[in-house]
Amino acid sequence: MGASSATRVMAGHLLVECLVEQGVELAFGVPGESFLAVLDGFHAHGDRIRFIVNRQEGGAAFMAEAHGKLCNRPGVCFVTRGPGATNASIGVHNAFQDSTPMVLFVGDVGSDFRDREAFQEVDYASFFGPSTKGFAKRVERIDDADRIPEYVARAFATAMNGRPGPVVLVLPEDMLRTMTSARPLKRVEPVAAWSDPGALRTLRELLLKSQRPLVIAGGGGWTPQAAQALQRFAENWKLPVANAFRFQDTFDNHHPLYAGDVGIAINPKLAERVRQSDLILAIGPRLGEMTTGGYTLLEAPKAKQTLVHMHASAEELNRVYQADLAINVGMASAARSLEVLSAPTELPWEAWTAAAHADYLANLAPQPLAGLPAEAPRGAVDMVEVVGLLQKHLPPDAAITNGAGNFASWVHRYFRYHGLAKGHKTQLAPTSGAMGYGVPAGIAANIATGRVAFTIAGDGDFLMNGQELATASQHGGKSIVVLLNNGMFGTIRMHQEREYPNKVSGTALQNPDFCALARAYGYAAERVTETAQFEAALLRALAADTGTLIEIPLDPEVITTRGTLSAITKAAEAQAAGR
Repeated sequence: MGASSATRVMAGHLLVECLVEQGVELAFGVPGESFLAVLDGFHAHGDRIRFIVNRQEGGAAFMAEAHGKLCNRPGVCFVTRGPGATNASIGVHNAFQDSTPMVLFVGDVGSDFRDREAFQEVDYASFFGPSTKGFAKRVERIDDADRIPEYVARAFATAMNGRPGPVVLVLPEDMLRTMTSARPLKRVEPVAAWSDPGALRTLRELLLKSQRPLVIAGGGGWTPQAAQALQRFAENWKLPVANAFRFQDTFDNHHPLYAGDVGIAINPKLAERVRQSDLILAIGPRLGEMTTGGYTLLEAPKAKQTLVHMHASAEELNRVYQADLAINVGMASAARSLEVLSAPTELPWEAWTAAAHADYLANLAPQPLAGLPAEAPRGAVDMVEVVGLLQKHLPPDAAITNGAGNFASWVHRYFRYHGLAKGHKTQLAPTSGAMGYGVPAGIAANIATGRVAFTIAGDGDFLMNGQELATASQHGGKSIVVLLNNGMFGTIRMHQEREYPNKVSGTALQNPDFCALARAYGYAAERVTETAQFEAALLRALAADTGTLIEIPLDPEVITTRGTLSAITKAAEAQAAGR
């Protein structure tokens, strides 16, 4: 530390050097005058780290969150104070609920103006949490440039350790301009919590007593090696494995032990299997509302099934569900300890496991949607066939991304995600249900990995962050976006018809020419109105030098993978008439 003035650097430059030391190669954000010194640092170190300029802070935060999912180290986002930070809060909330490591840096008012409600001033500690009810795991302000290495290293450790999640670091503008002789601290690695050997013995005893066990895998912190170990554990014990909501790549969907995903629009047979199970082994998920069917598949606070809950956060265990056996362990350690758990040669649930996989395969078979013409029982563009063509032509390591809306149900139900065990994370989707996630996530995935990125979006969802196509064009990224346009906020309209049939309010949309808009951003674009047109369009998109948007006008009647909007309305009317 006691170096000569010749080794002193501006704090903004030191911050960038700390990021480089942590292995950060990409940072996302929208520039602001509050952190010009950091932007100057990015310029000085441009050979080692890229600053991806976004068009809105929400898109930037989503990109950073997606990057965190892909690399299992904190995604990094920079925004300015006030409006910039509040715009970015959607990505922070997403990272919290998805258990994704992320660090948000917020340029702030100068220290001499603080606490006067200066221009764009916000109390970030109050705004961002931290708590299990808040946005961030930790919120800190760096007032002393000499302590930048300490704060950055702690932020990365906090974001990765235990249940992964977001950390917010606030950077006063005047602090970033000061000179310091501090140097970066070494790269931080996550701490590995191991399973208690006694708990593993108890787990084995519970398995030996079981007749109908079921694994539910998901949550943050999974690596390809951990997923491979989980697969070996399942194979040793011949266990059916389901994936938690929007963690559908935790276990390979092509594996004969796969039972399906436990989330929104769950296969009714899988839902019943969860209820009938006598032992639920939850490895990684926090067992939130979507994975538990509104806390009904597993009743809170004490499930009827014997529950073994393995989670990286001690604070999460026994917070919502009182587990019969709670094990505080990270996913890498959990799977490695489970794979060496010896299994007997004979197991009583082999037929149960085979039936679970058969139920999954049966759910891949589509059904006609009542009310549509006999010659087109699933609409003019058959989304089941579209997903089948995606399965056929997308490479196995393609990143599949989506935001929130009924449009996502087509890939959730029919696309068979390749699991992490094959070496790559292939699903990027918000368990927080955030609209607008898919477009920036796909662009980030392509920029970060070079892999094919495919995004499915709805018309309402796309316009939340469609501006990030400009970011892709500027920074050499590309993605394939299939946009389903039904002229409405489809999910809300579906619920509206269920609760208030034939009273449309606030859900209709007047849309732009999406193809013209995409072309204006630098993407290729075309409109597909018949199923037969899609395959050629997809192949053109895969071969293109730029990103491509494929718009599919979708009949508003095609509202779910199982039924039509009219059928929902009629059911609601019948229920109301019977009251």
